[in-house]
Amino acid sequence: MAAVALVLAIVGTLTERLLLPVAGAACLMVCIAAASYAVTRTGVRRVAGATSAVASIIVLIVLIVANNSLPTVLLVLALAVILGVSTRRALGRDAAGLKASPTPGVAVGAAARPVLILNPSSGGGKVERYGLVEEARRRGIEAIVMKPGDDAVQLAEGAVARGADAIGVAGGDGSQALVADVARRHDVAFACVPAGTQNHLAMDLGLDRDDVVGALDAFGEAVERRIDLALLGERVFVNNVTMGLYAKIVQSPEYRDHKIGTALDLLPAMLGPDALPFDLRFTGPDGSEHPSAHVILVSNGRYDLTGPQAFGSRRALDGGTLGIVTAEFRSAKELARFIQMQTMGRASRFRGWSTWTDTRFEVRSSAPVEIGLDVEALVLDAPLAFRILPGALRVRIPAGAPGRSPAAAAARPGWSTISAVVQTAAGHPAVIER
Repeated sequence: MAAVALVLAIVGTLTERLLLPVAGAACLMVCIAAASYAVTRTGVRRVAGATSAVASIIVLIVLIVANNSLPTVLLVLALAVILGVSTRRALGRDAAGLKASPTPGVAVGAAARPVLILNPSSGGGKVERYGLVEEARRRGIEAIVMKPGDDAVQLAEGAVARGADAIGVAGGDGSQALVADVARRHDVAFACVPAGTQNHLAMDLGLDRDDVVGALDAFGEAVERRIDLALLGERVFVNNVTMGLYAKIVQSPEYRDHKIGTALDLLPAMLGPDALPFDLRFTGPDGSEHPSAHVILVSNGRYDLTGPQAFGSRRALDGGTLGIVTAEFRSAKELARFIQMQTMGRASRFRGWSTWTDTRFEVRSSAPVEIGLDVEALVLDAPLAFRILPGALRVRIPAGAPGRSPAAAAARPGWSTISAVVQTAAGHPAVIER
């Protein structure tokens, strides 16, 4: 019913005020173009671009009010929200539904000698805030609290040498990668406790990132499955490595405390008319050679970069491939065009955008390359050689965890989903490929 009402409301708006949707779309496109121009310029030109962006939004609001269309626009937005929520509930899987379904993996018994390494500085002090040391010891888990100067790899190696059959870390994704590599090399089970800031690995493992204490249940009766790890040279990463714009920005000492301001300060030098191209050479999926790119992302598994529910998540961590994304912008105008296409869900059609999978990938440069490895800022000598390690890590997941990432919980785009929507609307059960 919401879908029918939404269509009728849109048709009604188009019929009564044909020029309003056209003018509104034009205002939004002008806003995106002006904002893109502003972030790639400095001084008076930045002010002019920002002013034009704001002015276009004001014009859109005036048009809506002048045409007495505010009630209709609000109705369309409300119906769109209702349609989105109802469709997600009908075809997707919410957190409650995931917890109620079996967690994917093979059932395993409690670890005999579990060890947890805790980084008290991660996540703004989550280790202390959630009382993780006491909670771990109450469960019979050996808790090792890192001190300034401690090396997570040495602590994990020591735990394995003492007979640990399962090791984990309560910390951010950088710490997760270091300890996971030790577990991988000794074929010891690994447990991820999301005590960092973003906890992207935990999200894609299907852990409830808000239930930090509950993640300790991975050391008890749980499920186990194998996931891939990725290598840059001989260094393991669990999420991704970025090069180009983002990597350049995170190198700035001011980035951690002033993310947006730092980005706005640096973008003109990297995307403005006088910007020099990044010396990042690579071979594309069709075998063609590329002399430069503004963004290169290499990930442990392919990221979903489409719908809002799954955006920035990975459907699976056992696909046996790297995910590779590259973007090239020849001008600020092209950047604006890309943003417009991304807004409309058509980024894949942008000339300078490529995304593919492979088991190996190499980036070449005549100078050291600035990178962000699982968000850590590094500078490494080229060439940068990436490869995937299929099924390298045994991961324990609490039996009560959702067990699926946002991308895995979302319905796949395409005909199967459209068919399922029609079947659901007709009152018939539908099965969606996931």
